[in-house]
Amino acid sequence: MPTSKFHAMIHSKCPKCHVGNVFEGKVYSLRKQQMNEVCPHCGVKYEVEPGYFYAAMYVSYALSVAEIVSVSVAIAILTGSESPWFYLAGLAITILIFAPFNFRYARLILLHFLTPKISYDPRYELALEIGEKDQEARANKKN
Repeated sequence: MPTSKFHAMIHSKCPKCHVGNVFEGKVYSLRKQQMNEVCPHCGVKYEVEPGYFYAAMYVSYALSVAEIVSVSVAIAILTGSESPWFYLAGLAITILIFAPFNFRYARLILLHFLTPKISYDPRYELALEIGEKDQEARANKKN
């Protein structure tokens, strides 16, 4: 069954096939954030043109602004303090915590929603489902 763009984006899947992983590893891990150059399943090249992911900076900026505004409002409501040190500490912590998240999801949002050159093709997902069903049928015949 075909998955939605949002579901594929949340799970860091390829924008073309929704099967292959765009990144190796998890968002928050001690390993370096590593993005695959091509999809391991369908072979689509993620960097559509040289310097393509510079556009992800704008998406990352929008994510950062949303996070900072949310944290600032939460600090104002929860503490009621007017001290700038509360806000500076809260914002610095927020930026550090969300940096890996912003890096990954800015690129994923760019690939899934803002790239007209890469469009979803459900045939890859359906072929995978058919292959899995064939394997199950063969396993049942052997037993």
